[in-house]
Amino acid sequence: MISSTQNPQIKHLLLLQQKSSQRRAEGLFVVEGRREVEHCLAAGYQLRMAFVCEEIAETPFSLPKAVEIVPVARNVYERIAYRGGTEGIVAVVEARNARLADLKLSSSPLIVVLESVEKPGNLGAVLRSADAAGADAVIVCDPLTDLYNPNLIRSAVGALFTVPCVACTTEECIAFFKEKGIKILTAQLQDSSLYYDTPMTGPTAIVMGTEATGLTDLWRKEADAHIRIPMLGRLDSLNVSVSAAILLFEAVRQRQVYNNVK
Repeated sequence: MISSTQNPQIKHLLLLQQKSSQRRAEGLFVVEGRREVEHCLAAGYQLRMAFVCEEIAETPFSLPKAVEIVPVARNVYERIAYRGGTEGIVAVVEARNARLADLKLSSSPLIVVLESVEKPGNLGAVLRSADAAGADAVIVCDPLTDLYNPNLIRSAVGALFTVPCVACTTEECIAFFKEKGIKILTAQLQDSSLYYDTPMTGPTAIVMGTEATGLTDLWRKEADAHIRIPMLGRLDSLNVSVSAAILLFEAVRQRQVYNNVK
């Protein structure tokens, strides 16, 4: 059992948590919590190592035999765990570099695109909404945070492993949509229609930018339609994750009505 926070394995784990450059260099990332680890395994990710505190774990973990299990003392677990209530497990996982070509889309896909998102918590929250709405994928264009940031994984509560998520450039993403015949809807205040007046029953990509600067001109130019959420207060913007949820579930509503009529 590891009982010292100065143990080399613990120092390496903390480095993976704290440094995106280390995660990229090794192709590894860290997942904390029983629920997140279970979703990770169900999605086919390969666990390299699991640090387990049996004193905290309520029930034994069922992990693949190939996973190296490292017992740790409570003081060590409290050092490597970001939050309480994670049931005593922190795992090191092999990363995937998914590409647009890897996406398996439905006949009428619903996709969320975030351009230059920089707050991991926002991306995690969007992934949760995408999972709830049954979206085909979340695409991050020109990201300012890596997809395996611990804050993203925590805020996604497992959705990173239930919703396909790909990082690419804006140009690559637009070319992919044009090739697949996917309608591009950009969320913007200028030159836009109300979101509930815009059809979303066919193959649709909902594209959003940062709260500070919005979308780049390339997205505005290539869009099939510009949509907006009506703002009735004094402020002119919503958190991007809230906006994503509103737009996603409008697409869900329209599709349910369309399917019932059909």
